[in-house]
Amino acid sequence: MASTCYIGLGGNLGDRQSNLDQAVEALQEHEHIEVQQVSSYFETDPVGCPPDSPLFLNAVAEIKTDLQPRQLMAVLLDIEKNLGRERREKNGPRTIDLDLLLYDDLVVDYPDLKIPHPLLHERGFVLEPLAEIVPDLVHPVLGKTVQELWDEWEPEESGDDEPEDDEDVPRTRPASPMGKELTGLRAMVTGSTGGIGKAIALELAAAGAAVIVHGRRSDAAEEIADIIADAGGTADVLLGDLLQLEECRRLVSTAWDQWGPIDIWINNAGADVLTGEAAEWPFAHKLRELIAVDLEAVMLMSRDIGRRMHETGTGVIVNIGWDKADSGMATDSGQLFGAIKGAVMAFSKSLALSLAPRVRVNCIAPGWIKTAWGHEASEKWQKLVTDETPLKRWGTPQDVAAAARWLVSPAADFLTGQTIRVNGGVVR
Repeated sequence: MASTCYIGLGGNLGDRQSNLDQAVEALQEHEHIEVQQVSSYFETDPVGCPPDSPLFLNAVAEIKTDLQPRQLMAVLLDIEKNLGRERREKNGPRTIDLDLLLYDDLVVDYPDLKIPHPLLHERGFVLEPLAEIVPDLVHPVLGKTVQELWDEWEPEESGDDEPEDDEDVPRTRPASPMGKELTGLRAMVTGSTGGIGKAIALELAAAGAAVIVHGRRSDAAEEIADIIADAGGTADVLLGDLLQLEECRRLVSTAWDQWGPIDIWINNAGADVLTGEAAEWPFAHKLRELIAVDLEAVMLMSRDIGRRMHETGTGVIVNIGWDKADSGMATDSGQLFGAIKGAVMAFSKSLALSLAPRVRVNCIAPGWIKTAWGHEASEKWQKLVTDETPLKRWGTPQDVAAAARWLVSPAADFLTGQTIRVNGGVVR
């Protein structure tokens, strides 16, 4: 005879929604378990966790099973292990946590297993989803319904001053506009092993996105992926040389097939013709490199990923332009980047019209951003930059990354076909 059990699901590392989805799927696929219903997913504070722990995503699943309690617990532990759960510190961040909350009306108090879960009535992140699916279920020890326990629940004291009106304090924290607003989304950032691309990859990961780091060298790409993982995020690596058109096609298809559907695609990669031995190349050589990497690759990959996004019904593409492309700059570099980046900006507007309303396409036009060339620039250039910029400083890769994070977020949902100048106020 099958027993009715309730399983608490939670996690605050990586792609939280995907991890919960996979845990539910693993339960359903087990030959001795049948999932009856699953609550909504609730984002909650990391109660009892180390300082600065990421927010949790929590849910409750109702199941039927003929497994005995200890057998069921073994299954739950196996699912946790298969989904990457590592127990390094007490109450530390985790990819997935599965708790056996209730098992019929059973009450047991073994050293290794306690049913009902001893903290069930104290945890708002359990009571709220449980009340959503079975409000009239009676706690076998306390004799109260789940709804009554939820109505009586009080959040743990935080030590901060209490607000004057307690009724205005949400029991669960809604996603902040600049908190983890990209949770559950997959992002590809080309050229993300250094400079602006690195800053964008780290920023999107901080916003909750699972990020594919792209570059030409595995060691540099793996380093960025490790930084994201160490901060509790999710990252993978995809290598490719965008000088080769076939590599551009492979990059899109591999990203989509292995990690897709991709929700965010940022074309940041660019040929470096300003530093190192490339700075001495003839004008025609620099032009060929820029056309291949900064223009052809951007156009082909944008069209390819845009078509795929359009078929799935959603997506965001961001390309990188230049703030002086439409005003000009009297140097060889001004002629090169003005032509190439101006083309990218014009292309982005047309692509936005082609893919609307399902896919948004925008462009960021950075001004004087202190990347490798900026650090090496002469005192003459340093003075020119600060004199020309109303905000009197160089921009940083993080300034561009913050703009990219906003552009791909739900906060910018009414923005497409636009070029955003991140240049400290330069208007000429």
